[in-house]
Amino acid sequence: MSEALDKGAVEALLRKGPFHEWLGLTVADVGEGTIEIHARWRPEWVVNTAGGYVHGGILATLVDLTADWALVSKTGKGVPTIDMRVDYHAPAMEGDLKAVGKVVKLGRTFSVCEAQVFNMDGKLLASGRGTYMMPQQK
Repeated sequence: MSEALDKGAVEALLRKGPFHEWLGLTVADVGEGTIEIHARWRPEWVVNTAGGYVHGGILATLVDLTADWALVSKTGKGVPTIDMRVDYHAPAMEGDLKAVGKVVKLGRTFSVCEAQVFNMDGKLLASGRGTYMMPQQK
């Protein structure tokens, strides 16, 4: 990518996806191979009303998209996920979430990135790593 995108431009690209818009995503920071994304709490995230905890699919989604968008400094956009692994560390309860991603290995065809999801108090809720397909060079 020839020019760096600021966080406002990255957020505008990210939020073009209706699902990302529904998640209430905002970009708090973007750097060279790094990103921090916040997700605004939605009651629809709750999987068990008695326990009040968030469905693991929401956490997995945040791991995937944050790891993927850590590549934005190189690709200028999200790229397809080839493989992903998620570890759950603690239940997510009501409240906004913060996800931090970084590029682990930048490749020409595939790249590896990782992400961590925290509550806003800094408690680690989930972490994971993904492999992403890089755009073909022309």
